[in-house]
Amino acid sequence: MTAVSTPRDEEGQQEMPLDGPVDDGPIAGGLGHEGPGAAVQEDGDTSDRDIVDLLEPAEGLPPVTATAQDLAEAVARLAAGSGPIAVDAERASGYRYGQRAYLVQLRRAGAGTVLIDPIGCPDLSGLDAALTGVETVLHAASQDLPCLAEIGYQPRELFDTELAGRLLGYPRVALGTMLEEVLGLRLAKEHSAADWSVRPLPEEMLRYAALDVEVLTELRDALAEQLSEQGKTEWARQEFAAIAAAPPPAPRTDPWRRTSGIHKVRTRRSLAVVRELWQVRDEIARDLDLSPRRVLGDQAIVDAARAEAAKPPPTGRPQLERINGFHMRYARRYTDRWTAAVLRARQLDDAELPEVAGAAVAPGPPPAHRWAERDPAAAARLAAAREAVGALAAARRLPVENLLTPDALRRLAWEPPSPATAETVTAALAAYGARAWQAELTAGPLAAAFAEAAAAPPSPPPPA
Repeated sequence: MTAVSTPRDEEGQQEMPLDGPVDDGPIAGGLGHEGPGAAVQEDGDTSDRDIVDLLEPAEGLPPVTATAQDLAEAVARLAAGSGPIAVDAERASGYRYGQRAYLVQLRRAGAGTVLIDPIGCPDLSGLDAALTGVETVLHAASQDLPCLAEIGYQPRELFDTELAGRLLGYPRVALGTMLEEVLGLRLAKEHSAADWSVRPLPEEMLRYAALDVEVLTELRDALAEQLSEQGKTEWARQEFAAIAAAPPPAPRTDPWRRTSGIHKVRTRRSLAVVRELWQVRDEIARDLDLSPRRVLGDQAIVDAARAEAAKPPPTGRPQLERINGFHMRYARRYTDRWTAAVLRARQLDDAELPEVAGAAVAPGPPPAHRWAERDPAAAARLAAAREAVGALAAARRLPVENLLTPDALRRLAWEPPSPATAETVTAALAAYGARAWQAELTAGPLAAAFAEAAAAPPSPPPPA
């Protein structure tokens, strides 16, 4: 992000409750701008407003905190500040293995901006303890919370500006877009996909990182006011609490099945090649601390699997050298390991081969496109439920998936409670993880939709 920052009175910022400010001033009154952000248009159009570029942090670029002593001083300064604390983390996705944080940015009124290097300061539990009870403002919190937790910082009270934007019906909720539409401020994003593991970090990257939290609290304040105006404050409270309380995500089942292009691999034996190569690649990437796709591309894995399938029964040494991806800088160092992986896949018994994609039985209802054939009544319930939830979401200006997750809707329609009343549907939705506000809005209409679907004449069976 880049930007020309205008002077601000840091001490003049006031902590605002989630319900928004009590005065009638402009939504985006922060930064002293009279024009940009003075009001948010219904359609989010900012074409008739001046957009101010943010190029420099208001107090200048802060030094990087990289020692225990500097961290202690920074924690004390942040603890002595006032109001919410804006937080962001930079990772090195696409460059390094995993999703660890390589820079943490924090900003709080009265304390200014702090940049922490988690390589030099790998334990932020002291920061966590000092800020207990302080609201943490993040954008797309679920992306940053896991890497922050790894270094000991686990915010318990959140305000997620991206999720607030979704609840408010903004069609685009990227941070840069929302800052333009809500506050009339523009951040450059040329370093958003940079390698944040490099040391020392260049000054232009540090400036970009500092600006990520420069006006995050102002954005929070503006969105909080809009939530209050739309009667969605309590919805937001419940959503933010759910994010803060969510357990770490469970490991994916068969993560190798997410290999790009795997839909082109059509036999169990060739899928075994994908699995074996993927697992070897993951081991090498972990040892080298590199993104797996920098070690060996997905396309190379898929090409190797398809080459094996094209010559049954395969004999001799796999001809991996004919595949371009195996000539990459890191891949060519491990030719013997790739070859051994393919040979292992060849030797597996049929019982050890993976099922083709989609053949394994997954928990929960079948894919929705099969419902009309397998259970026409369930298909009718799902269609009616989708229509009801879609109408509710449109009336309240928010995405359907934020009103009720597609998974919860499918499960409910596949196996509804009997009888399906507002009370029993509420209980079922709670079991599927729906928040109280979601169940309150949808349970009655869903019960009515199920009743209408049951009373409608049965649909004719699909043609044979």
